[in-house]
Amino acid sequence: MSSPCLFCRIVNGEIPAKKLYEDDDVFAFWDISPQAPKHFLVIPKKHLTGPGAFSAEDEALIGKVVRIGAELAKENGVEQCRLVMNNGADAGQTVFHLHLHVLGGRPMSWPPG
Repeated sequence: MSSPCLFCRIVNGEIPAKKLYEDDDVFAFWDISPQAPKHFLVIPKKHLTGPGAFSAEDEALIGKVVRIGAELAKENGVEQCRLVMNNGADAGQTVFHLHLHVLGGRPMSWPPG
């Protein structure tokens, strides 16, 4: 049976994605609606709805998501980048599977808007 979660379906190969990285715990792929010249997502394969949903047992996994994001940024020429996790609809989260946005390739302003 297919999961209704978009990102779980990408991890399971039900929906194609331009994959950057995959291991037993983490999957990374290019964003289909990029907000910067380089914009990809890093997700845990374990379904967590967002940053507010993980517990102490998930700390190593979330740390790995961030580490992989930073490593992939460097490998893709964006060592100076923005790492973003949105938590909830009011924060801009549209897919409720925890994901790290990695954006780079242009100067970024603060606040983001």
